[in-house]
Amino acid sequence: MTRVPAPPAPRPRAARPGRALLAPAAVAAGLAAATAVVGLVDPHEPGHYPTCPLLALTGYYCPGCGGLRMVNSLVHGDVAAAFGSNPLLLVLLALPVYLWGRWTWLAAHGEPMRTRLFRPAFWGVLLAVVIGYGVVRNLPFAHVLAP
Repeated sequence: MTRVPAPPAPRPRAARPGRALLAPAAVAAGLAAATAVVGLVDPHEPGHYPTCPLLALTGYYCPGCGGLRMVNSLVHGDVAAAFGSNPLLLVLLALPVYLWGRWTWLAAHGEPMRTRLFRPAFWGVLLAVVIGYGVVRNLPFAHVLAP
């Protein structure tokens, strides 16, 4: 006589899905508030925000230089100016948007957040790209990458 294995137990769902959405909602609210501040207080005007420490000390642009101007341009609907301020950050902006959307979806369905993007190899490649971009944007032939 053969035994039939028991079906796997169902995954536990969040007892209160609304509560699971509090963290993604809080993150969204915080980012919306910060984005509103950058949209209202123009980083293109000198003195509104502190200068990048690396730029102030060395005269070289860091990989994040132009990020506030990029956000301000996006808030005002000028994607071309946002790309001109910091093309890498504009492209990489899709990553946290995707992760937040996935987190929200999974939280609403009582599932844990799992993704291959949390593996060390991914972050190593991302770090290499960001450092490489930081170096290349300061070379004379790559002046289009400067903010």
